[in-house]
Amino acid sequence: MSKILNKKNLINCNGNLLDLYTPRVMGILNVTPDSFYDGGKHADQILKHTAQMLSDGAEIIDIGAYSSRPGAAEVSVKEEKERLNKALDIVRSKYPDAILSVDTFRAEIAQYVVENYHVDIINDIAAGDLDKDMFDVMAQLHVPYIMMHMKGNPQIMQQMAQYDDVVTEVIQYFAEKVSVLKEKGLHDVIIDPGFGFGKTIEHNYEIISRLQEFAIFELPLLVGVSRKSMIYKPLQITAEQALNGTSILNTIALQKGANILRVHDVKEAVECVKIMNLVG
Repeated sequence: MSKILNKKNLINCNGNLLDLYTPRVMGILNVTPDSFYDGGKHADQILKHTAQMLSDGAEIIDIGAYSSRPGAAEVSVKEEKERLNKALDIVRSKYPDAILSVDTFRAEIAQYVVENYHVDIINDIAAGDLDKDMFDVMAQLHVPYIMMHMKGNPQIMQQMAQYDDVVTEVIQYFAEKVSVLKEKGLHDVIIDPGFGFGKTIEHNYEIISRLQEFAIFELPLLVGVSRKSMIYKPLQITAEQALNGTSILNTIALQKGANILRVHDVKEAVECVKIMNLVG
């Protein structure tokens, strides 16, 4: 496997160091009513799906209660918190040592889940742009912070998919964000280029083809392409049929330095990592 040297490969998850030199798989646990794939509206579904992902080799479980699909409806703070309470109560009680990430762009939610459920990682699709307090709260919490590039918000992002050079502009965006976070004392930062978030299919493939350029930050890199429209639209298939395409892109991402694969299909992603490790 192509390794990017001099990368900061260790992140501190509640006192436990997670080494990302060997790429890790993050399993998606959506607790939104409109999840296109895995959903988690009932306690038994949440528990069963979590158990399966951990059994299949997921190192991190990423729990999301606010759909970020293009055009998704807004969700109140109260509703997001209620959904997360349900999922975190179930997962933490059964798997107290599991590394949990919460997918939220709200500082209030980030603080709540870390303080009440000892959530290990916050995954912010907006890199602080949708909540001015997020960076300050993250600096206080001192848990790893995944920040993703997105233009606008989920309701309007696809209308804003315009760039002169998408990779250069996304890198410049992260350069500014990383500088601010370092000044605030937050060093466990993971970057996510945001495939499909305010980007056309062409933009997405330009990013994946130049993914190695993000090594300039010497920070862990997360890639989330699982069953996205950049796969199923060109192939004229459905999201449910996009597993093969997902595995192909995950393999390319690993070759180009990805440290975390965020996926719906954990078993297949773990197999991608294992095979790539054999390649060396």
